[in-house]
Amino acid sequence: METLSLTGGFRDAPKDAAFAFRAVMNAMAKPGEINSVTGAEPPAGLSIAAGVVLLTLCDPETPLYLAPGFDRPELRDWITFHTGAPFAPANAAHFALGAWDDLPRGDFPLGTAAYPDRSATLIVEVDDLRSDGATLTGPGIKDSAALSLPDRTAFQQNAALFPRGLDFIFTCSDRLAALPRSTKVS
Repeated sequence: METLSLTGGFRDAPKDAAFAFRAVMNAMAKPGEINSVTGAEPPAGLSIAAGVVLLTLCDPETPLYLAPGFDRPELRDWITFHTGAPFAPANAAHFALGAWDDLPRGDFPLGTAAYPDRSATLIVEVDDLRSDGATLTGPGIKDSAALSLPDRTAFQQNAALFPRGLDFIFTCSDRLAALPRSTKVS
């Protein structure tokens, strides 16, 4: 394990984790709203926001899938040291990290009618995150919101599966936004 994997976690873990958890939950509760986060210094190639999400949501009981572009020893070591999350194939993952085109979206658990909570949450690293593009409606959105999405059709198909389906957290630099499966996209 490289020395770099031992650094970059929350400096004041209880306080930083609480602020980060609130930002992630706020993003899920208000789809399309972009939140800024701080507290993580992940390895090169991973955004601050993605690092914060991993530190906040992953633990030894949440299997994580890494897309090929993120499946690097230094990132695996960092995640292992700071979260203890085990790595898993897509069909057994609770969380996944990767770029949109590298994530095998059809392979992740979608939950069941009886247990919709047994689906995966995908942490999608994007090059740009803006409040424009696709129109979002649904729970947590007063009238409508807008968010730059990589593929509107995929999210429309995902919403049609509700209460099953995937949840998404988009990360870019120090910003994140969420798109729960209950959100309608047009």
